[in-house]
Amino acid sequence: MADGARAGKGIVEGKKLLITGVLTDASLAFNVARLAQEQGAEIVLTGAGRGLRLTERTARKLPSACDVLPLDVTSPDEISSVRDDLTQRWGRLDGLLHAIGFAPASCLGGNFLNAPWEDVSTAMHISAYSLAALASPMAPLLAEAKGSVVGLTFDASVAWPVYDWMGVAKAAFESTARYLAKSLGPQGIRVNLVSAGPIRTMAAKSIPGFAEFEEAWEARAPLGWDIGDSEPVARSTLALMSDWFASTTGEILHVDGGYHAIGA
Repeated sequence: MADGARAGKGIVEGKKLLITGVLTDASLAFNVARLAQEQGAEIVLTGAGRGLRLTERTARKLPSACDVLPLDVTSPDEISSVRDDLTQRWGRLDGLLHAIGFAPASCLGGNFLNAPWEDVSTAMHISAYSLAALASPMAPLLAEAKGSVVGLTFDASVAWPVYDWMGVAKAAFESTARYLAKSLGPQGIRVNLVSAGPIRTMAAKSIPGFAEFEEAWEARAPLGWDIGDSEPVARSTLALMSDWFASTTGEILHVDGGYHAIGA
């Protein structure tokens, strides 16, 4: 059990959590899932398309067995199927982790001026609109538990090298979270984001020039930054899913070693 794992009652003891975005054990979402189980939550994972089998294999590395449901966030039918499963399984949803993002290769790597709309629209659909597409159908289950939606983002307040249209999608994602917080708040549902520093995941490795982020963080983050350690992100994510942030919504919590606060 990892350092800081539960002794007695965990921070999410008894909660029912839906966790998207687990591909490998290097995924940010995997460590959220692992820590959630260690802290007393019951979880269900999702996987999409050809990645579903990979998610199923990775799920076996968790401390406890859990189910993996197929979920393509561009498919309303699959979203409805997951909602129906959770309704029958739990009747409520205490937390939803959105850890999904994708952009075609043409949208990354310094090709900002040449990326075609059909590729940009794919990035926007999967990486931004999907937050609303997923949270809205789950709202009755989340409202039953006064639950929490948490999304993982990468600071979209500035333009980054090589990030290009994914950066634009993240800006839309962050705005979507604010509008969801406004729309779902009256039902007691919180919507917050964790803005993580760069972690060496499969998704990060697919970004040309990712090493530029690694070097920048090592040089500027006041607290330092370990690109191989996602534990701080997992802990912060679970804290937002817990009852400790009962009056916090529409927030972006930076877990980046303080990089975002430093101008030069």
